[in-house]
Amino acid sequence: MLVDMPVAQLETYQGRNPRPADFDEYWQRALDELDARPPEVTFAPARFGNSTLIETGELFFTGVGGSRIFCKMARPRRSADRTGGAVLKFHGYSGDSGDYAGLVGIAAHGLTVLAMDCRGQGGRSEDLASVKGSTFHDFILRGMDDSPDKLYFRNVFLDCAEAARILRTLPDVDGERIGVCGGSQGGGLTLACAALAPFVKCAAPIFPFLCDYQRVWEMDQAKAAYQDITYYFRHFDPLHEREKELFTRLGYIDVQHLAPRITAKVLMQTGLMDTVCPPSTQYAAYNKITAPKEHILYPDFGHEDMPCSNDRSIQFLLQNLG
Repeated sequence: MLVDMPVAQLETYQGRNPRPADFDEYWQRALDELDARPPEVTFAPARFGNSTLIETGELFFTGVGGSRIFCKMARPRRSADRTGGAVLKFHGYSGDSGDYAGLVGIAAHGLTVLAMDCRGQGGRSEDLASVKGSTFHDFILRGMDDSPDKLYFRNVFLDCAEAARILRTLPDVDGERIGVCGGSQGGGLTLACAALAPFVKCAAPIFPFLCDYQRVWEMDQAKAAYQDITYYFRHFDPLHEREKELFTRLGYIDVQHLAPRITAKVLMQTGLMDTVCPPSTQYAAYNKITAPKEHILYPDFGHEDMPCSNDRSIQFLLQNLG
């Protein structure tokens, strides 16, 4: 049984969502804005506590638009003259950075780990951005009726790049050994971060979100995480007079168009029964990655916990960063 294309077609699929003509200029302008803003990093001890082996903490930095972004941190205690690899971890849509318990296991393997709360979602990061148009329903189309520079996920992608820059400058971190990981929204952000922070060495996305929006719509799967698109058409463009404009503008924040920039080694994992982030949308990004890559497929699984997928991601990171 298939919910999407056969695997042979998936392996050559190049995506449906348009790429804006000024895509490269758009992201260069965004990165220039990031470069011009000091991150204003602050640290504080975490209430989780420390041990003789692991130290935990809270890290805040200022993202574009002045929003303060929160991250949880766990790191191994090292001698003053030692450095090690580090991992940046991203959460699923509407969630948060999770428990410290999920981070200390990674730190116990010798890696510093930073888990970022996406601005304005379920964690402690704030979103000070003010945009024209509706902000009632989810985030994909937030800013759609304003300048493309006001798109919500443009700012989140930049937060990811800034967090990676901060992580590589921590005194006990080897800046040449930075990895990124996450599932669903976290998977999409993993790819976006690897594209916008070219020093990232390895990336482990699981069923990435934020890819090939037009394909999602054409499959009639603009539900759940993608329901923003259905909401927009029903309330603001019921005759689809702006359909081409909408998908072209979404192209600025479509991870498939950032994927060719990735130089990191990539391990992607996909459930072929996924109706939330259909396999073809994930392949639209994967097929554009020219760096070393591997794709693990789960034929009988959808957008759900897939056996050993998290273990496989951590093992991949350890092999490349340890």
